[in-house]
Amino acid sequence: MPTQYPKISIITPSYNQAEFLERTIRSVLDQNYPNLEYIVIDGGSSDGSVDIIRKYADRLAYWVSESDSGQTDAINKGLRRATGEWLAWQNSDDIYYPGAFFSMAAAVEGHADIDLAIGNINLINRDDKVLRDIRYVTPSYGALLAEGMVLTNQAAFWRRSVHTEIGWLSDNLHYAFDYDWFLRLTKNRSGLHVAKFWAGYRLHEATKTSLQTKKFQVENEYILREHPKMTLWVRQLYKLRRFMLLLLHGNSRYVLRGFWLRVTGRHGVPV
Repeated sequence: MPTQYPKISIITPSYNQAEFLERTIRSVLDQNYPNLEYIVIDGGSSDGSVDIIRKYADRLAYWVSESDSGQTDAINKGLRRATGEWLAWQNSDDIYYPGAFFSMAAAVEGHADIDLAIGNINLINRDDKVLRDIRYVTPSYGALLAEGMVLTNQAAFWRRSVHTEIGWLSDNLHYAFDYDWFLRLTKNRSGLHVAKFWAGYRLHEATKTSLQTKKFQVENEYILREHPKMTLWVRQLYKLRRFMLLLLHGNSRYVLRGFWLRVTGRHGVPV
């Protein structure tokens, strides 16, 4: 347990996700973290989401339901209102696991040089059943350039102070804005990884990742134009770095499973 409880602000962008929204909200509030600011920005849902939000209104620092320009706009609205020392956003169909906030607070205590903290996640289905675990390593700018999204917002927290230097999420991006954000965040900044499972990333047929794969690819290519190009051998070195760090922390079965999935052509398929 941490000896201090830095203020944590969580933003949930919401739009017509009533099936999952209450589980997301409860996963934040049921942390029972003593220094929490929770903000929900709904984009004008018509599926009963607003009724769910109202149910918890007395425990929210702020909420609104109004038309916006999409997920990026909604998150930025929340981030601009946030007053916590540490910030994060959790999508309205994903969840935090019990104890995640206490674990994060304990991890960053005494680390004034750290601006980003990440944990591991589980891929989950509509019913919260675990499909597969995803284990990360210490995040870095080079690793993100070399391998893509080697972390996820579902289990990532950063200092609010970074916004004074690098601004907000890019409003012109609607799909790969998280990749752009974490590239900007990790450039010239230190992060840490905590080998605990902080969140569940839900897979279902209505997710943007499932429906808009090509648009993600287009935005990723656009984003990478603004960053140095990496040669194939450098990308392979970063991949080797990740494998070695995973092995160093006792994840040999996880690494072997990854190799097996690639060899059998099932990489990316939950098992």
